[in-house]
Amino acid sequence: MLWYAKTAEDAMQQLGVSTEGLLASEAQQRLERYGSNALPEGSRDSWIRLFFRQFSSALIYILLIAAVVLGIMGDILDAVIIVSVLFLNAIVGSFQEGRAQNTLASLKKFTEATATIKRENREITVSGSEVVPGDILILSEGERIVADARIILVSGLKVDEAALTGESEPVHKNADSLASKSLPVTDQNNMVFSGTYIVSGNGLAVVVATGLETAMGKIAKKISTIDTEIPLKIEIRRITRVIVSGVFALTIFLMGYGVLAGLPLREMFKTAVALAVSSVPEGLPVVVTLVLATGVWRMSKRNVLVRRLQAVEALGQARIIAVDKTGTLTRNQMIIERAYINGSYYAVSGSGYSASGDITAEATGKTAADSPEVQLAARAAAFCANAHITYSEDTKEWSVAGDPTDAALLVFGEKARVFRNDLLSTYPLLHEIPFSYEKKYHATVHNVDGRAFTAVVGSPDEVMALCRTRWSPDGTHAKITNADHEEINQALASMAENGLRVLAFAISESDVENSGEMAGKKLAFGGLYGMKDGLRSEVHEALRLAQDAGAKVVMITGDHVITARAVAREAGIYQEGDVILTGNDLVEMSDEELASRLPRTTVFARVTPDHKLRIVQAYRQIGEVISMTGDGVNDAPSLVAADLGIAMGKIGTEVAKEAADIVLLDDNFGSIVSAIEEGRHIYRTIRKVVLYLLSTSVGEVLTVLLAIIAGYPLPILAVQILWLNLVTDGFLDIALGMDPKDKDLLAERTRKPRVLNRVTILRMFTMALPMVLGSLFIFTEYLSQGLEKAQTMTLTVLAMFQWFNAWNCRSERESIFTTNPFSNVYLIGAQIIVIILQLSAVYLPFFQFILRTTPLEARDWLVAGVVASSILFVEEGRKALHRLL
Repeated sequence: MLWYAKTAEDAMQQLGVSTEGLLASEAQQRLERYGSNALPEGSRDSWIRLFFRQFSSALIYILLIAAVVLGIMGDILDAVIIVSVLFLNAIVGSFQEGRAQNTLASLKKFTEATATIKRENREITVSGSEVVPGDILILSEGERIVADARIILVSGLKVDEAALTGESEPVHKNADSLASKSLPVTDQNNMVFSGTYIVSGNGLAVVVATGLETAMGKIAKKISTIDTEIPLKIEIRRITRVIVSGVFALTIFLMGYGVLAGLPLREMFKTAVALAVSSVPEGLPVVVTLVLATGVWRMSKRNVLVRRLQAVEALGQARIIAVDKTGTLTRNQMIIERAYINGSYYAVSGSGYSASGDITAEATGKTAADSPEVQLAARAAAFCANAHITYSEDTKEWSVAGDPTDAALLVFGEKARVFRNDLLSTYPLLHEIPFSYEKKYHATVHNVDGRAFTAVVGSPDEVMALCRTRWSPDGTHAKITNADHEEINQALASMAENGLRVLAFAISESDVENSGEMAGKKLAFGGLYGMKDGLRSEVHEALRLAQDAGAKVVMITGDHVITARAVAREAGIYQEGDVILTGNDLVEMSDEELASRLPRTTVFARVTPDHKLRIVQAYRQIGEVISMTGDGVNDAPSLVAADLGIAMGKIGTEVAKEAADIVLLDDNFGSIVSAIEEGRHIYRTIRKVVLYLLSTSVGEVLTVLLAIIAGYPLPILAVQILWLNLVTDGFLDIALGMDPKDKDLLAERTRKPRVLNRVTILRMFTMALPMVLGSLFIFTEYLSQGLEKAQTMTLTVLAMFQWFNAWNCRSERESIFTTNPFSNVYLIGAQIIVIILQLSAVYLPFFQFILRTTPLEARDWLVAGVVASSILFVEEGRKALHRLL
């Protein structure tokens, strides 16, 4: 139902209500029919469900089947060890995944409030959840609106809809019907919406939607249906598919070979179990979690809160960074940046609501704060600024009570050392016309030295219509000519083209007795104020670094095209020739047309929450990894849908923060660059760890497989493989995950994430080759000394291969002989620990019993060390060739 297109009378008639409100009995019936005016709580997973969810992995299924087979064959100890390992992983995974899904809960909390309504011609206050369609809302300054409603009466009503639309400028409301049949929320000026605030004014409105049918409720429904998989999760699943496919193929091959060779079925099952266990990198989930958690800890030191562990890696691979304008690129603080007074331009320096700054004449570059022209403009601004600004020493932030536009006027006056409180105490207020939607200006009259001084600030068109003369500092206000009109319009156009919101001011002086005729036909035009929500100081450098790193930055805003283009150009996002798409463009485009325009588009203007969501999904559909920044409720669906959602911590709504993956606690946009660097480091580190673990697994698999094909017994037992994968690898891969950052992280161009790519696979088999040949050589050489001795030597040489290989995996190109070994003290410590553990495995009776090992002589250790060191020289040769090519 397009309630904004109906007249107030038609809306009330359709809802069956008058301005006296509903009867109590009718309200109760409607509450039963429409339900409570509240949003449903999102479901939460119990710890039990989280725990059992950890077993829903193909890799886990392989190990469970292996444990069952071992148990059936009587190898109870091995089966118990495998199951114990799986339970340990499940406990770790449960805590990792234990983040509560609070987005809908926060949205529900955000919309909870009380409401003053009319029922049976009486004003009553009820819980917001009891409001029903047809209730008459009494709108008063400072109140939160609890439902979507059609305005029926209004007086100077201004509403802060930033939480819903993302735009900081309060919206002037009216009761007029709108002819258009397709208006976004931002243009429905005769409607008020749940979750927004009344800045000033009052009125009446009839409720037309509650609960999930409100604009806020529709956002909640979208959030609950969006399911986004992050790149790292997709990549880990791809690796899992490769491993599972490999295990399946090897098992089929082995069984077929066993049948043809006439081998015992029990022996084939034991071999299949050994192959399955050797194929699965059991330590991968734990070390990935550790790498991510370490990155999260480092990011927390830079005021970046990570809410979803695995998602942080996505920012390192983000090829598109979609930024919201208000509050993200800008400060969400209106400031006057330029003024046009008596034919001259003045530049206003400073940022935010701080009064520190200067006003200089653009023609001379000299300070002009004390000039008659600036003093007049400052006085008019201060008289008409109904706002109060305070500074908190605790948060180091400014806060505003009142309209942001009035705050900008107030600060402008203070920069010229004209203070509103001092003015009002010296020059008392005689009359006032508050700003209204109909008049579009604010006027005040003050007793200034026995004369009535009128100051008017408002829409340039409306103020100009009230002016007959043009102010002059000598008091000779000449009549406005056509040339004056043309000059003023050129100044207005110049400011607007640069993204400034323009207000005009005018003044007049008369006898106090005639002060009631304020804003009549005797006003003198004073000039123009050009204001905007200024860029954050860190934005330029942060955007440059992000773009240098290969990420494309696009801006998404609900603002008009002119403002959006100006802000994007100033920030360095928009260049001449780039495409700007509006919400209307998106409505008319097919998905295919939108996809074709995305590569050349840098600005999206006049977009709604639905448009934002479609933009994010369009980028993902063409294969781009996208991060999205936002702070309002309207941003929540797109934050959830993006590969990585980034919310602002200070100005962001709780809904946006709950929907996001990371939160910038200090609202510093520059922290995104730090997060990009950290994400890339995490990606590289995970790639190192995956290479290390999979090269070990491939080496173990091929060693077992080739030994069986050659007619030898198992060179290494399943429990010994678990020892290698969980104990030896377990320490070394964790230490490898603590490797320091490379220096060229931000210089690397962004690419689509592939942990297991062509280079990684080549390195994996290059490393596995000496492992296989060396292990088989050791096994066959020692087999004559007994199977247990040969298996112990194979276990030992494979462990040593892993010791050396951990150092190989630190760099894709750099030689280990040029890499500082002490830059990762964790790896040195882990190396010492695994050597001690391997000695324990060979010599301590407890481990000998579990692992089926036997003591080795000093000569045996020397032989194993020489053979295992071959992996260093093979990989060094590959690196040298890679550097040459």
